[in-house]
Amino acid sequence: MDNIHHPRRDFLKKSALATAGMSLGLSTSSTAFHLPKPKNKLPAWRGFNLLDFFSPEMEKGRKNKAENLRWMADWGFDFVRIPISYPSYLQFDRSKPILPEEVLNFDEARLEEIDNLIYQAHSNGLHVSLNLHRAPGFCINAGFKEPYNLWQDQEALDAFCAHWEMWSKRYRHISSKKLSFDLVNEPFKRLDPNDQHSPGGPVPVDEYRRVAKAALETIKGINKKRLVIADGNGGGGMAIPEFADLDLGQSCRGYFPSHISHHKATWVFKDPDALPEPSWPGNNNEVYYGRENLEKHYAPWIELLKNGVGVHCGECGCFNKTPHDVFLAWFGDVLDILDENGIGFGIWEFSGAFGVMNSGRADVEYEDWYGQKLDRKMLNLLTKYA
Repeated sequence: MDNIHHPRRDFLKKSALATAGMSLGLSTSSTAFHLPKPKNKLPAWRGFNLLDFFSPEMEKGRKNKAENLRWMADWGFDFVRIPISYPSYLQFDRSKPILPEEVLNFDEARLEEIDNLIYQAHSNGLHVSLNLHRAPGFCINAGFKEPYNLWQDQEALDAFCAHWEMWSKRYRHISSKKLSFDLVNEPFKRLDPNDQHSPGGPVPVDEYRRVAKAALETIKGINKKRLVIADGNGGGGMAIPEFADLDLGQSCRGYFPSHISHHKATWVFKDPDALPEPSWPGNNNEVYYGRENLEKHYAPWIELLKNGVGVHCGECGCFNKTPHDVFLAWFGDVLDILDENGIGFGIWEFSGAFGVMNSGRADVEYEDWYGQKLDRKMLNLLTKYA
């Protein structure tokens, strides 16, 4: 561990002082005393993830047309997150697993395609969050072989930092008001990294901190003003008070509880067809879920805000197998809690199974929108908070 203060102890001390102050306020007044909500150090950006480079084969990405970006801006959104699979912008033999000696073979023509998407977003007034969804040595998704382990191997960490060095130099003159970096998508540690359903959990905090701190120092060494964000641990859902002393924002998720957000998703549940029909609020396997559960889930993230850590919800939304009315009822509560605390959001995708366009739901009466299928009820809910 690096020679620093004790961030968890400092975090808990600040939290205790805040609690004591609240108790004092209540005891000295005959009426309820409400402390002002903490100010979020990150802007409350609201928008979508763009999956153009989500596939390791760039040409197979879910390409967004220029009008998609224009519609986002016209509807009041100001944010896009671009989750990237790092092999998508490399040159190597794609018929085989990538080798350690190939992970820095940057392909300029492919990089320029990413440049172009960022340029289009900026020309529509959208802030861009650039994210390594698959990084050298790690991806939350399985089904391919990485040449090493980001959380354990120095060679993997060196490659990870080399990628962020490349991006930092490439975009060093773009303002943080227009571009931020999201280090690595949804840190998680599985017993078998090649099995999507293998048991696992959060990355040990000291391992994650070592990776995040090294990348942060690399980025800040090139542009000290660059805004950098770390995803929550354990797949994105766990706040990390141990990072509170680092110059990092943190990104939560809007996927709780997963039986609502990912109903019948094959990459999440082993036997999706056996799942009971979800309801909100309501029971799931004899356990009740409602807004109070959401408030408890997000409480650690609100605590981060109180201690001066910026928070944004980089991914959220609902798979298209959840009944539409259940999705809207649940997601209305999610967005309401985020909005009450000044936390922005990024829907997982604009067009597709989680999106406001062309979601393929069987229980939606779509509106024709220039030849595309618009979920107007979902859009109305989103623009309420845009």
